[in-house]
Amino acid sequence: MSSIEITLPDGSRQSVPPGTRPIDVAQSISPKLAEAAVVAKVNGQLQDLNRPLESNATLQILTPKDPESLEVYRHSTAHLLAAAVLELYPETKLGIGPPIETGFYYDFDRAVPFTPEDLEKIEKRMWEIQKRHLPYERVYTKKEDGLKKYAEAWMKCELIQERAGEVFSEYTLGPGFIDFCRGPHVPDTSKLKAFKLLSIAGAYWKGDEHNKQLQRIYGTAFFTQKELEAYLKRIEEAKKRDHRKLGKELDLFSVQELAGPGLIFFHPKGGIIRKQLEDWMRDQYLKRGYSLVYTPHVARFDLWKTSGHANFYSQNMFSRMELDDAEYQLKPMNCPFHILIYKDRQRSYRDLPVRLGELGTVYRYERSGVLAGLFRVRGFTQDDAHIFCTPEQIENEVVDCLQFAADTLRTYGFDEYEAELSTWDNGASGKYDGAPDQWQLAENALQRAVDRLKINVKRIPDEAAFYGPKIDVKLVDAIGRKWQLSTIQFDFTLPRRFELEYIGEDGKAHQPLMVHRALYGSIERFFGILVEHYAGAFPVWLAPVQAIVLPITDRQIGYAGDVRKQLEEAGIRAELDDRSEKVNLKIREAQLQKIPYMLVVGDREQQNGEVAVRNRKHGDQGAKPLSGFIAEIRQLIDSKAVSE
Repeated sequence: MSSIEITLPDGSRQSVPPGTRPIDVAQSISPKLAEAAVVAKVNGQLQDLNRPLESNATLQILTPKDPESLEVYRHSTAHLLAAAVLELYPETKLGIGPPIETGFYYDFDRAVPFTPEDLEKIEKRMWEIQKRHLPYERVYTKKEDGLKKYAEAWMKCELIQERAGEVFSEYTLGPGFIDFCRGPHVPDTSKLKAFKLLSIAGAYWKGDEHNKQLQRIYGTAFFTQKELEAYLKRIEEAKKRDHRKLGKELDLFSVQELAGPGLIFFHPKGGIIRKQLEDWMRDQYLKRGYSLVYTPHVARFDLWKTSGHANFYSQNMFSRMELDDAEYQLKPMNCPFHILIYKDRQRSYRDLPVRLGELGTVYRYERSGVLAGLFRVRGFTQDDAHIFCTPEQIENEVVDCLQFAADTLRTYGFDEYEAELSTWDNGASGKYDGAPDQWQLAENALQRAVDRLKINVKRIPDEAAFYGPKIDVKLVDAIGRKWQLSTIQFDFTLPRRFELEYIGEDGKAHQPLMVHRALYGSIERFFGILVEHYAGAFPVWLAPVQAIVLPITDRQIGYAGDVRKQLEEAGIRAELDDRSEKVNLKIREAQLQKIPYMLVVGDREQQNGEVAVRNRKHGDQGAKPLSGFIAEIRQLIDSKAVSE
C-alpha cells in the first residue's frame, strides 16, 4: 500500500504514507496545532501522537481545549510520579496510577511509610525528570515474558494475569522505568507544565479490605499554572468549609464512637435544619400529587430475595437477624416496601399514576475506610419516591420529576447544575435487564423530557443501572465543585419480579412502568453539601438560630427577654445572651456561630422600643423598631431567600 487516506474532522482528506504519525499530520496542518497537541483520536479511539497510522482512518488532534486531553495528561503525570518514586526509593513496588476527576493517584507497596517531607522530595524529582524531555514510548511484551519480568512485582503480575492478552502494551519513561499500561500518553515529559502532589492515604489493593494495604499518593495536574493555582485555592477554601469541621464548631451533628462509625447523631441545632429540609420536602410531595407513606426499617429476608437485593446487593447489606418466625433484614432500599403498598389492592388505569413518597431511613454496610462524615454513612434517610404509571404517562412524569429537581436546587440556592443521561449497551454485554423495546421507550422518554425542559444533558453510554436508564443531576456549589444529587431511574425488573399489574382500559391486566426518584439523594449528604456550600452560614429560613438578642448591660435584660419573646411569638428562632460579658465579645461569639442577626439593646433601644440590628455579613444596620425588624426577617423566612 503506497498511501493511506486520513479523514479530518472538517471532512477533508489527506493521502499519507503508511507509518505516518498523527503528530506529523498535525505538523502539516499547522505548527501551532502540533505544539498544542496532547493526544490523537483515531477511528474514535484515543491513541499516542507518535503511534504510526497503518490504514485508512479518521483522525482528530486533541488539544487542551478537549476534555479528554486532561485525562491523558493526568495519566501521564501519574507515570511521572511513579518514575520519581522508583528513582528515590527503588525498593518500592508499583500498583496502579489512574487519572481521576480531580487529578490522579498512584498506589505503592513500600515497607516504610511516606512522609510529607517525602512528598516534597518526590515532587522535586518529578520536576527534574520533566526537564529531561523523556519520551513516553509504547512497547509490546509477550504475556509469558511479562510475567517473568515482573516476577518480583506481585501487583503487576496479578494485573497482567487478569487483563493482558497474549501480547500487551507497556510504557517506558527513560531507561529506568517501564509499566504495564494501555495508554495513551503525552509525547514526552516536557508537555507536563503544572502539577502538584497533595496528600498520602492508605488504600487496600483493589479496594478490598481483605487485601494488603498500600500507600496512595494523590496529586493534581492542569495544563497551566494559573489553573493549578486556582484549584489549590479551591482546596484551601474547601478545607475551611469542611462540614465535619463546621459541624463540630457549630454543634450540628456528631458520630459517636460507642454507637459505631457511619451513624449520625443530629444535635438540637442540626435537628432544626433537618426539620426544615424534611418539612419542605413533605409539603412539596403533597402539593405535587404524591401520597406520603411510612414503612418499617426491617422486613423478612424473603422480601429481599424477591426483589433481587439478596443476590446483587448482599455485600452492602447488614447481617440478617434471627427472630421467632423467620430471618429479618435491615432495609437497604425503600422501593420493595412501596411496591408492597402498590400491590396491596387492585389498581385500574384510572388510578395511575400512583406516586408514593417517603423520607425513609435505610441501612447499608459501607467499609470503614470509605466512611466520610455525612457524605458516606451506614444509616441515612432518603427522600425516596416511586411512581407507577402507564407508558402513555411516563414522559410527563419524568418531566415533572426533572422540574421538581430544578425547583429543589433553586430553593436551596443552587443556580448551576448539569445532567447526565446514562444508557445501556444495546444488549451487547447481557448485564442489563429488560427487552430492547423497553429500553428504547425509556431512553426516548428521558431524552424527550430533558428536551422539553431545555436542559443540556450529556449521554453516558453503558452507565445505566442494570434495571433501566437514568438521569442524574449534578449541582455546582459556591466554589465550583460538582456534587451528584438528584436521580430519576427507570426500573423494568421490580414490576416483573413482584408481578405488578393494573387493569387497562381494555379490561386486561398490564404491567406498570416504575420510576425511582430521589432529589436530595439523602438528607445526610445533602445536609453536608449545604454546610459546605454556605460555609455554615445558612440562609435565614434554614438557620437554627435566626436572631440573638444581646443586652449591653444587666439593666436591659428584662427588655431583651421581652424582645426574644416577641420574636418567638412571630415564629422566629431566637436566643438571648444575658451573660455579664462585654457586648463586643457576645457579638464576636454570635458571629462565629454564624447567626444571621444580632439585636443589640441598650438604654436608648429600651426607651424607644427598638433594636440595634447587626447582620453577620453586612455589619451594623442601625436601630429599627422591633415590629419593623420582625416584618423584614419574616419576609426573608417566608420567601425562603438565600441571601440577606
